[in-house]
Amino acid sequence: MASPIPAVLAAQWRVFRNPRPASGRVGRILRAAVWVVWYGIWVGVGATALLLARVVPRPQLALGVPWALLAITLYWQLAPVLTANLGAAVDLKKLLVYPISDAQLFSIDLLLRAATSIEMLLALGGLTAGLAANPAVPAWAPLAGAALLAGFNLFLAVGLRSLMERLMGIRRLREAFALVFILCAALPQLLRYTGVPHGLRRVALTPPSAWLPPSAAARVVLGESPAASAAVALLWMAAAYWFARRQFRRSLRFDSAAALARGARGAAGAGWSERIYGLPALLAPDPLAALIQKELRSLARSPRFRMLLLTGLTFGMVVWLPAASRGGHVSENYPLYVSFYAVVLTAEVIIWNQFGFDRGATQLYFIAPVGMRQVLRAKNAAAVLFILLEVALVLVLCLALRVRLTGAKVIEIYAVILVGLLYFLAAGNLSSLYQPRAMDPERTWGRGASSRFQWQAVLLLPVLLAPLGLAYLARYALKSQAAFYLVLAVDALVGLAAYHFALDRAVRASERRKEQLLAALSQGSGPIVVE
Repeated sequence: MASPIPAVLAAQWRVFRNPRPASGRVGRILRAAVWVVWYGIWVGVGATALLLARVVPRPQLALGVPWALLAITLYWQLAPVLTANLGAAVDLKKLLVYPISDAQLFSIDLLLRAATSIEMLLALGGLTAGLAANPAVPAWAPLAGAALLAGFNLFLAVGLRSLMERLMGIRRLREAFALVFILCAALPQLLRYTGVPHGLRRVALTPPSAWLPPSAAARVVLGESPAASAAVALLWMAAAYWFARRQFRRSLRFDSAAALARGARGAAGAGWSERIYGLPALLAPDPLAALIQKELRSLARSPRFRMLLLTGLTFGMVVWLPAASRGGHVSENYPLYVSFYAVVLTAEVIIWNQFGFDRGATQLYFIAPVGMRQVLRAKNAAAVLFILLEVALVLVLCLALRVRLTGAKVIEIYAVILVGLLYFLAAGNLSSLYQPRAMDPERTWGRGASSRFQWQAVLLLPVLLAPLGLAYLARYALKSQAAFYLVLAVDALVGLAAYHFALDRAVRASERRKEQLLAALSQGSGPIVVE
């Protein structure tokens, strides 16, 4: 029987080349342009490493090469973990129904992980070629050391990915991991604000431990005690191979849906949360109140939404710190910038693609005795409530960081956010009907709106924020707070008109595009996982 490996790799290549055939020519051209720029950058990194490595003296190589290989190892392992749920890939679990052995599946996974490590292969290849051309390094050593490091990283990447897939099946642990990774991504911004600690600078001036895999590979690369260093590197590679095979075998039989179901038991408690969910009944009549309660419950229980909420609070605070530390407009409006960052982040699931979590259950809205107008109003009301809560949490964190806040500034922030939401919701109601996309609320990462709308949103966002900019421009030009609120009031009236106009259009579109809407939201997953 012919090996299945070429067929699976061919399928992966087709997905990599064109993961979304329905995105059209423009989408394919833009995606190709992004790939050319991205891999062009890494080709530049490899070329720079080649040019530097061929002329750097031996003493500097002894310090720089171990750190360079350690950086390659960290990126090789952490980048796929951070993007484990992004992109398109063959789901090996769905190939278990075919007569393919576990060993063949493991070989396929190794090749797939190599295909997702092109950036590091380019950087490592450039460094290896440069060192091979350096007269201070034995010509045979760089290729041998690079092969040892690449083998170790390839096995470790398979094992870590398999382990993370199982750990991500635990709800709270998955969200905690994701939050830690996000905060790690924000670390450079935080160091830019606080400065690099003196102890960290001192560590950077000494090579890492010789017993670490990158250091052992670096000693082989430089021809230092090659036999002993190669033995250490081979021991690490063997350990990584054992770890990869063990974790891959366990992950093939792991049922993530069952693990999530076990984690969800008893989640619907009847404590203080029930009283909060009951608040809409005091403010609105049924069926609107019941629909709002449904939205509040489903969003609060969605790991995807909770992750975006936490990311907006934590990452947003760190991202704007360096700009706020320099004073000026950003410093004066730091809470507002963080609040809008959080709004834009959560908008992908509660504004731009409001039916994504409902998926096939959207059919109920067309047979239940409630109109689509009521459904959209309920979803909008739930979005507003969560965003107001998020802004409140931002203000609390700002107070904890001793950011200066006055009552007038708090009123201004809420007024600007509410007016901006009118324009966001107007556009979101239309995008949710015209460009829907099914989403898995259990997945912490992935796109919320359709690919086409994501490109459109880049251009649409400045337009939606332009009315708010006019209010700030009026205050700057006239030096008058009254002028600011006057223009903001006009923005609110225009926003209300735009919201009602868009709502009417969306309601009419729901009847005209009912079949397309339900078809888009009912799409299931096959052997190719696209997110």
